[in-house]
Amino acid sequence: MTASSDQVRRMLTLVPYLQRRGEVSLAETAAVFGVSPEQLVNDVNALWFCGLPGGLTDDLIDVDMDAIEAGRISLSNADFLSTPMRFTPDEALSLIVALQAIAELADDDGARAVQSAIAKLQGAQVSAGERSASEVVVTAEAGSAAVRRVLMDAIEAKQTVVLTYEGAVGSVPWTGEVEPARLETVDGYAYVQAWSMLRRAWRTYRLDRIDDARPTGHAATGHGEPEAFTSGWLDQRPDAALVTLELANSARWIIEYYPVRDVRPTPRGVEVALLVADPSWLRTLLLRLGGQVLRVDPPEAARSAAESAAETLAAYGLEPRPVR
Repeated sequence: MTASSDQVRRMLTLVPYLQRRGEVSLAETAAVFGVSPEQLVNDVNALWFCGLPGGLTDDLIDVDMDAIEAGRISLSNADFLSTPMRFTPDEALSLIVALQAIAELADDDGARAVQSAIAKLQGAQVSAGERSASEVVVTAEAGSAAVRRVLMDAIEAKQTVVLTYEGAVGSVPWTGEVEPARLETVDGYAYVQAWSMLRRAWRTYRLDRIDDARPTGHAATGHGEPEAFTSGWLDQRPDAALVTLELANSARWIIEYYPVRDVRPTPRGVEVALLVADPSWLRTLLLRLGGQVLRVDPPEAARSAAESAAETLAAYGLEPRPVR
């Protein structure tokens, strides 16, 4: 049996409502919840399958079906819902980790609410002698608070900002106007997804690499929603990904410098297969090799490096040479 989100929310309210009032009129209760009596009966029927783990008779909510036939609603065996929730240490740990990550990108009011929730969870664990969850500290590379504030304000106001972005390690910082759309945290790093006015496409920028963000007061023109964000093509692979690089002979040095899986000569140079577990490492390597990289397989493995290179070249008014 499945239930819609509206039905689930209604049932979560219906049970305490019935517990407080005992046996009530089916028609009157339906009117209170803004549904038909038939829908309310469907909700009550679903409650037959709700209760404590185990699924035995005494574990599930009991509904008086005879009363329903007479136009009344009555349920029992739901007292467990009034018992205060008690998190296990692992559950509390998971919540604290998630909340600390959220706090990195929350605004001032949101951060205070998150910190309050964390303090309550930690206090409950300490009072029970379970200190493991209260000792956890999670931080994300989220850049400066001033940059985050400008970006969040721009997203809220639907306006553009001018970013000064350092890009990949060793690259020249560039400045450009973007329309920020969404802040995300993935693998300990905070990112902003934004529409690049220069590239006329969605781009993703790491917050800790944004040196400055300046509001422009210009209204964003709107480009829909960016695609769901992950930290890179490698996230879809359960293990390290095999990447093949065709290189010019001048780049053969990487065969001696890095562990490789396979090497074979090509008419243009050499083909090298290697395992990659960190997308940022591959991006740095490709940027370092530059034009010595003749082909990358799979092509999406080179996307981050190509975008970083294109943005740097664009700052100098130059066109990138595509990687095949």
